[in-house]
Amino acid sequence: MTYPTRYTVVGAGHGGKSMAAHLALMGKEVTLYNRTEAHIEVVSKRRGIELESYPGGPHGFGELKKATADMKTALHNAQVIMLVVPSSAHADLAKAMAPHLKDGQIVLLNPGRTCGAIEFDMILRREGCEAKIVLAEAETFIYASRSDGPAQARIFRIKEAVPLAALPAFNTQIVLDAINDVYPQFIDGVNVLNTGLNNMGAIFHPALTILNAGRIESTHGDFEFYIDGVTPSVATVLESLDRERVTVASALGIRARTAMEWLELAYNVSGATLYEAIHNQTGYYGIKAPSTLAHRYIFEDIPMSLLPIASLGMAYGISVRAMDSIIRLACIIHKTDYNRRGRTVEKLGIRNLSVGELTRYVNEGVLE
Repeated sequence: MTYPTRYTVVGAGHGGKSMAAHLALMGKEVTLYNRTEAHIEVVSKRRGIELESYPGGPHGFGELKKATADMKTALHNAQVIMLVVPSSAHADLAKAMAPHLKDGQIVLLNPGRTCGAIEFDMILRREGCEAKIVLAEAETFIYASRSDGPAQARIFRIKEAVPLAALPAFNTQIVLDAINDVYPQFIDGVNVLNTGLNNMGAIFHPALTILNAGRIESTHGDFEFYIDGVTPSVATVLESLDRERVTVASALGIRARTAMEWLELAYNVSGATLYEAIHNQTGYYGIKAPSTLAHRYIFEDIPMSLLPIASLGMAYGISVRAMDSIIRLACIIHKTDYNRRGRTVEKLGIRNLSVGELTRYVNEGVLE
């Protein structure tokens, strides 16, 4: 197989710079796009990014083809386009990219959160994009990474298995085959409903932040988020949210992993309760809480992760009272209406689809 050689990474934050540098070190021709030119000025002048890593991990100077704030330039001649931005930016980027996409390009959301690919597809259609692209989303981001400077990045860990699904699902193998030389860690995620409804951040991040709101504000996050923050009562709320998520998935014909199953799969830990399992996860020790409530665990994970799961539940007759409670508290704390800003079945254009019609759409691309 001839693998793609020309990659464009959209987004020059923690993850985008790490991915761009790593792809360059793996021999790909990489273009880095960021809408704010000042954020990539040093990268452009140096023509690359210095990457550091864990022992034995990828490291060195990743030389880029270019860094640009012009979308047309960024997408021109790209074979694979990796979006590495907050999911709240997906809609704007779909609109900006629509006029410049070309047949055969692969567009991968890293990650899609919940219904990311569905939203992206809806906007491309609305914008009149006729390019026959291959659109896909990852269940989670493959790296744990951060930006160490204007042209520096660091990778702490690369996940061993990351589910990925295309929209429609019959294109998934095309994406897996195309990127297998650089990312063999990606595996078949069935379809984008599976990847979206197995979004564990939707369950852990918003509720844990909101239920520790007083402590976060009084200590500026000076406590261990998962260890001190997850008390037995907080864990009980997380269990309730998780049951609702799994029930919503079941209503759509999906066997979603429970939080307990996910912890065992991802970290090989277990416990009699979710509280015990979280506290048995040694990797959670030392992780500090957010220093402020103005954090992506609320302003991204509520509208782009938890809200679409709740919206799907309500559309198909599932009680999501625990999710609704967390969403309402987030709206109050941030003095905004996430129900208007976030991904709902109405905004995604799938409100009137039956379960069978929705399943056919994500599997076959047929939208009636």
